[in-house]
Amino acid sequence: MSTLIFCLIAAALLPYLAKIPLGIAMAREGGYDNRHPRDQQASLTGFGARAFAAHQNAFESLCVFAPAVLLAIATGTTGDTIQLLAMAHIGFRVVYHVLYLLDISTLRSVIWGFAIGCSFAIMALCLPA
Repeated sequence: MSTLIFCLIAAALLPYLAKIPLGIAMAREGGYDNRHPRDQQASLTGFGARAFAAHQNAFESLCVFAPAVLLAIATGTTGDTIQLLAMAHIGFRVVYHVLYLLDISTLRSVIWGFAIGCSFAIMALCLPA
């Protein structure tokens, strides 16, 4: 179960780590506008826009992954397969973010599918036999 908790913590940290490239992109655009950061983020293009989208997507992914892991813990379905899926999800999400920043869109979408698939597989494995 510790592995699942560590994966949940990692997934919760990913959106905040994804903010780093976004903050750098914002700083390059005339300085980080702390008064109106969302307006500045909405006006970004290129790398900055991709960093913003990747940052948002990290939160969206957390909304599916967290309940999957919590369901596994609540049902006591914490075996090796569930743990492997949780670790794979985190790995896929890191690769996804890098691909987003590098503008490698097709492979990024495939990796997104694998990551979200891990979350739904965790949920499915929690169903009673």
